Amino acid sequence: MNTLVQPAAPATDRRPPRILVVDDERSMREMLQIVLRREGYEVLLAENGRAAIDLLEREPVDLLISDIKMPDLSGVDVLRAAKRIDQDILGIMITAFASTETAVEAMRLGACDYLSKPFDIDLLKMKVREKIENRQLRQENLLLKRTLGLTHQFANIIGRSEAMLDVFKMIETVARTNSTILLTGESGTGKGLVAQAIHFHSLRRDKPMVSLNCGALPENLLESELFGHMRGAFTGADRDRKGVFELADGGTLFLDEIGDMSLPLQAKVLRALQEGEIRPVGGKNAIKVDVRIVSATHRDLDAMMKAGTFREDLFYRLNVVRINIPSLRERKEDIPLLVEHFLTRAAEASGVPRKRMDISALQLLLRYDWPGNVRELENEIMKLSVLTAAPVITQQDLVQHRDLLEKLTRLEEAEAGFQSLDTLEKKQIEKALAESGGNRARAATLLGISRATIYRKLREYGISD
Repeated sequence: MNTLVQPAAPATDRRPPRILVVDDERSMREMLQIVLRREGYEVLLAENGRAAIDLLEREPVDLLISDIKMPDLSGVDVLRAAKRIDQDILGIMITAFASTETAVEAMRLGACDYLSKPFDIDLLKMKVREKIENRQLRQENLLLKRTLGLTHQFANIIGRSEAMLDVFKMIETVARTNSTILLTGESGTGKGLVAQAIHFHSLRRDKPMVSLNCGALPENLLESELFGHMRGAFTGADRDRKGVFELADGGTLFLDEIGDMSLPLQAKVLRALQEGEIRPVGGKNAIKVDVRIVSATHRDLDAMMKAGTFREDLFYRLNVVRINIPSLRERKEDIPLLVEHFLTRAAEASGVPRKRMDISALQLLLRYDWPGNVRELENEIMKLSVLTAAPVITQQDLVQHRDLLEKLTRLEEAEAGFQSLDTLEKKQIEKALAESGGNRARAATLLGISRATIYRKLREYGISD
């Protein structure tokens, strides 16, 4: 018998939870069917193990209740088959012939409970209700995680600002199409992460994603990296070598910094896209390739076309769908979330306890425009996490950090009349107190500081609630 491997449909509002009862005694099956239907469940019945497996292959089931000792297959055999079909299925084993060995085997396979006949019906109803509610809770948590993943983190892209939510929606919209995509935005905004997200949410996700930085190689080497070369094609070519077009066949090819490519190579890339084939350097035969192109640039391709340094026909091939990745200064509300993410990553990378950042330090980071975008912020947080000895990174730690001090000093000089950090901090504390109804402990939690700290700050600023 071929086992159809498919996930069980979750118990949703569209149907009640579905329970499969397996027992070779007709009276037991019918009694359980009556009891469980009164509880609001949909009940399927099977008179033996083989009939149960047939049903499991055809119908999604939330909970399996099976007798262990049956003429053909045991309840443990049915549970084993059920777990192959849906690893999340719940199982309650019942038997008149209880033994330690069968109980251990059933639990090892994932049975969530074990009852000996005769059993109390109210106890069974309680256990069924408990198992079904736990399953639904796990499914709701999984849905919540997926939703939060879209809202706050999408394939390692961190953000909850409107600008980033628009990017996430675009990724979801275009990922499962075969459209060619052009990613634009300043350096350090995370275009490579967006390209990865597009690939891993696409129908090509089981095929390779290959990336190439077109601005990192001289023209002669770039052509070989793109299309491959044959042995003897040039000095040092001692063997045949595949290029990224061929390596990415069936998958996604990410061409980063496409605006740095020379005009002659632009023509060859255009030909490859038009004809769906490439010719390795030194090769005579064309090779068919099927790749989805995602390209990226920080340059203004429209201006480059007007200047004659970027081919218009290639631009229209690449610019089927354009996604602009906002700079960090355009989404400063994401900085606290990014800081938390990078502090966690720094702790994992260094194997030391995770640092925290206090309000005054975070306010200082929020005032800076971050011309290097997310990449620059990540570098600074990694440095601060390593260089700060105390568990909390403060404003003073930022000021003592020379590179960041120079940036912030220039910021101070450019912002005559800007509110002092003390003023900003006081306003944040007052806002937290207002939101917490004057509850100092809750305000401290909102601010991410200890109770001792908030009491000290209240005294310093003369704030009374």
